[in-house]
Amino acid sequence: MYLSLAKHKNRLKKMFSTPFNKISKRTERKLTFSIASLFFIASIVMLYLNKPLKNDIAPNGIISFEFANTLERSQEILASWTPLTKIFVGIGLGFDFLYAVIYSLFIAIIIHKINTYLWSKKPFYRYGNLLIWSLLAAALLDTLENICLIKLLIGNTKQHWASMAYYFASTKFLLIALAILYSVANSILILSKKRS
Repeated sequence: MYLSLAKHKNRLKKMFSTPFNKISKRTERKLTFSIASLFFIASIVMLYLNKPLKNDIAPNGIISFEFANTLERSQEILASWTPLTKIFVGIGLGFDFLYAVIYSLFIAIIIHKINTYLWSKKPFYRYGNLLIWSLLAAALLDTLENICLIKLLIGNTKQHWASMAYYFASTKFLLIALAILYSVANSILILSKKRS
């Protein structure tokens, strides 16, 4: 019975492990620096591409388009953008396929570092690992959302593209928000432990 419980625990441990668990500390440091640098550069590019998209109809630029939810609202936003602006939309959506991978890896490696520092060999450790996998799901949702938005951009006027983009975006942002909340809460815990 003890052996079967030990095997069950090992299976759970493997199931909740992440690719970061298999790399050396030195590789992890290099990877963290590389991903952080890429994230910083890619975020500036995304902000630059989104700036021309902001107007009275789409105050948040591409995010307004993501959360349009109805075909009528999507078309209203598209109509508010000039042909030049729509080129920015297309480039931004194309670049976002790469950005989804970058930001998910960036947040994931931060969670991994926090998780290893605070919760290594403790039951709570698996929740951090679960969040790391959820960020990969967020990147996939972002990719699916981009496909829906591209369909609308090129003139495919079907309600389901607007609806799917909305639900993919909502779920993606929820997963990202949970991951950021976990990172912030645990960072505060680390700081309080260091001060005490």
